[in-house]
Amino acid sequence: MDRAEKDFSTLPRRIGWFTAACVLVSNVVGSGIFTTTGFMARDLGHPGLILSIWLMGGLIALAGALSYSELGTAFPVAGGEYVYLHRAYGPFIGFLSGWTSFAVGFSAAIAAGAVSFAAYLSQLFQFDGEQGLYSTVIALALLWLITGFHLTRVGAGGLLQRTLTLLNMGAIVALVAAGLMVGEGDWSHLSPSDAHAAPSIGLSIVSLIFALYAYSGWNAAVYLAGEVTEPARAIPRALIGGTLFVTLLYLALNAFYFYALSVTDLAQPPLLPVASKVAVAMLGVEAARFVTMMLCLLITGALSAMVWAGPRVYYAMAKDGLIPALFAKTPGPQQTPTHAILLQSLWASVLIVSGSFEQLVIYSGTVLMIFSALAVGAVPILRHKEPDLPRPYRTPFYPFVPGFFILMSLVIIWNAVSERPLEGGLGLATVLAGTPLYLLWRRFGITGERALKSSGQEG
Repeated sequence: MDRAEKDFSTLPRRIGWFTAACVLVSNVVGSGIFTTTGFMARDLGHPGLILSIWLMGGLIALAGALSYSELGTAFPVAGGEYVYLHRAYGPFIGFLSGWTSFAVGFSAAIAAGAVSFAAYLSQLFQFDGEQGLYSTVIALALLWLITGFHLTRVGAGGLLQRTLTLLNMGAIVALVAAGLMVGEGDWSHLSPSDAHAAPSIGLSIVSLIFALYAYSGWNAAVYLAGEVTEPARAIPRALIGGTLFVTLLYLALNAFYFYALSVTDLAQPPLLPVASKVAVAMLGVEAARFVTMMLCLLITGALSAMVWAGPRVYYAMAKDGLIPALFAKTPGPQQTPTHAILLQSLWASVLIVSGSFEQLVIYSGTVLMIFSALAVGAVPILRHKEPDLPRPYRTPFYPFVPGFFILMSLVIIWNAVSERPLEGGLGLATVLAGTPLYLLWRRFGITGERALKSSGQEG
């Protein structure tokens, strides 16, 4: 009996589709949408083209969400793409995926987010003394406060996630509504009158990479698939609905940016704080503080989503015997994967203190896209290998939807590696660094059923 036939995820199913969608939305809507449009304005110089890039990014994410919906309902267990890669390509590729998620995908992103939160908070409050020390303390405090919520019980973590998501979406709506009602913008900024010469294909691809960075996390709901009630309905609803919501939100925000300022103004330095520039132009200098507070809230929501989702990968790996069975244990009546959560937060804390996360974040995007493409590629592979596997949801317009995602991923990966060979090489090295760990554990560790038995009754 295998994972498809027996639910090895002994985590209780008590997460509804809306909470899963909140995890997805919070994981996606971070600082990217508030910082990247300025670079696109500089490189592309055409509002319509920039909106098209954001739409294309949303379509790519949606193609991934449609494909993951088939996989998530076929394997409604904890672990996300680790499970799909393990099943389609074998334990080695699955292990490398989980290792990469741990080393850079979640932990480094959590460290970077926590430090960014401290940096934004320091803009709101002036701290006396050593700024670096205060930033580290604030980042660690935020991480462990969120970790404490998710260690307590799933209900507390779910309440935190829903609250943060609703607060964040409310703040964004309030900013846009205030700008439209009080500010003096001009919809004519959306016209091509101040467009530059046609940009190169290379610059368009770079802008698409910026957009996809802002869409990253569209697959977050599948990591919680082992705890979702009615997974056959809830997983597609969370993945597809959440991705569509984010796409519409991003298009609306960019249209608001162009209502506030012309593409020429958006392309003027500084390029990074595009949301702050727009807020100041529409509502005055004090509005920049509101944007900073909003970014702090958004980062907190994203951290909560990653602290919740990431450990489910290591839990699933321990269930399969690819890492120590300790991390499959769920002590206490709440049956939360406590050890897996602590493992991730401890590693993220090391990265925060050492300050060694920045390079990891820079080159992790390409590596994670490789694994996402492999996971989507598992859809046709598993349809061929296991045609009788129950699939409550089947990807529409197959094989074009997964084919579109894989093709676009290959184009972006090739461009990223060609333009940034050093970062590409470092990313590959990080992935391959998991190989000796895999070989050592396979040689001296325990596997499969022995791991399950040694974990006892999860206590």
